[in-house]
Amino acid sequence: MGNLPYPTSLRPTLSHTIRRMAKKSKKQSGQGSSSIALNKKARHEYFIEERYEAGISLQGWEVKSLREGRVQLTDSYVFIRNGEASLIGTNITPLLSASTHIKPEPMRARKLLLHRQELDKLIGMVERKGYTLVPIALYWKKGKVKLEVGLAKGKQLHDKRETEKNRDWDRDKQRILKAH
Repeated sequence: MGNLPYPTSLRPTLSHTIRRMAKKSKKQSGQGSSSIALNKKARHEYFIEERYEAGISLQGWEVKSLREGRVQLTDSYVFIRNGEASLIGTNITPLLSASTHIKPEPMRARKLLLHRQELDKLIGMVERKGYTLVPIALYWKKGKVKLEVGLAKGKQLHDKRETEKNRDWDRDKQRILKAH
């Protein structure tokens, strides 16, 4: 007993060891990422200057549909009215096994949960400086659904072409470096 690598007072307990093993096996098993949906169109259409994390108010059937990945963010946007932010245009398709006593609305407006200071700042930027609020990603964080909202300026056609040109050049550069 005297040749243990650490003193008995610092030896980890059995439950601690099992917990560590469980965490490792969960990471190793490659459980799906926390991302639910991405809005790739937003990065193409807008210059995203700041990002905010917002909670989202959902009904039970919507959470179940999100677990199945039945959501589309492509044509959605964030609208501010009466000091509250809402997510509009997001399509959450209800599951076939949805409850019979509710009538699911796939395109309903969903309230976003932001801190008052963040909301006040966003209201000022949108109303005075002409910014747009764009949903970028929907993901899980500690068992809750979060929405990444971007404060963005719209791109014009020449900006989109320049972005595409830079992306193509970076891709070609990587190919050249890889070949040599």
